[in-house]
Amino acid sequence: MRGSNSRPPRILVTGFSVFPGAPVNPTEHLVAALRADPALLASHGEVRAEVLPVEYGRVPGLLEALGRNFAPDIAIHFGLSAKATGFTLERLARNAIAAAKPDNCGVLPPPACIFDGGADLPSTLPLDEIAARLAGAGLPVDWSDDAGGYLCNYLFYLSRSPAFAGLSAPMAGFVHVPPLREAEPAHPAAMPPAELVRGARLVVAACAA
Repeated sequence: MRGSNSRPPRILVTGFSVFPGAPVNPTEHLVAALRADPALLASHGEVRAEVLPVEYGRVPGLLEALGRNFAPDIAIHFGLSAKATGFTLERLARNAIAAAKPDNCGVLPPPACIFDGGADLPSTLPLDEIAARLAGAGLPVDWSDDAGGYLCNYLFYLSRSPAFAGLSAPMAGFVHVPPLREAEPAHPAAMPPAELVRGARLVVAACAA
């Protein structure tokens, strides 16, 4: 994807901090690795990688600031899911909060719509191309129509909803990943750090193509 006036695209990559029940978040590691990779940052346009807090009260304002100061053409959000069997490509952002646990500030919102009257919204990432690149590299890939009821789906929906004007990236979506092997060695789909980062690079490349 090219940016406006055929300039290289601005690509926002986000992960999340640790949160209750997840003392190690692989997406935090992923963001740190991408930040430390100058070749990646230079080869696909302007790439900015950020770790977002697992806090309902802060995510909207941080997205607004990123939209204002960076104005991404592409927003690729990564999050941890204990249910993930590989790189899980989320197809649908649901207009719902249904959190089973509080955020890092102890906030447990009641079940509700994110925006009254809003429809569920599809990812606008090139999911077929992402899946092909991951599978071609021998990495596990899966599909999902349910990004959960926690901050992952909340961020995904904000990034896609026309009711939230803070980000407005034409291409936006969410990818869940399993735990890191070093953190949860008994998890059947736990992933080594190098494999996680290799897959994330492929996701960025597919979106920037």
